[in-house]
Amino acid sequence: MMEFLYFPEDKTAYIPAVITLIIFAIGAVIVMRIIINASRKQEQQAHEQFGEQMNVHHETYSQTSTNKK
Repeated sequence: MMEFLYFPEDKTAYIPAVITLIIFAIGAVIVMRIIINASRKQEQQAHEQFGEQMNVHHETYSQTSTNKK
């Protein structure tokens, strides 16, 4: 009935799969950290470049949202 499932008797056949899983999991964590760091740098650059404009827009938006309540 479940011919597509294969569970080997020799459990050492799982070792390559576990090693591959660990490598990809570590790679995913590294890539995630790189993306987070790049995002923080871009946020800081945007704040340095457009900081005043962003604050004015934020204040304007805050005033309009409080007036609607």
